[in-house]
Amino acid sequence: MSKRCVKALVAGKVQGVWYRKAVQDQALQHGVTGYARNLHDGQVEVMLCGDGDAVNKVATWLWQGPPNARVTHVEFESLEPQDPDNFVTL
Repeated sequence: MSKRCVKALVAGKVQGVWYRKAVQDQALQHGVTGYARNLHDGQVEVMLCGDGDAVNKVATWLWQGPPNARVTHVEFESLEPQDPDNFVTL
């Protein structure tokens, strides 16, 4: 199992629509750790760490989001593997 971490900046209508909670639900479903937090510019920053395939599944889902979200752009950056204990919303 190869460990992978990515950081994503998600733009669009992603605040006030339960986006962070939905990301947390997806991450927990796939055994991925990390965080999701709102940024002052209206984007959501997400860090995903875990098995490479699981991280890829959640990362792909970021484009979908919950029903009321409207994602217009997702920018990914690979990070050095880390080992957060769980997934949190900040």
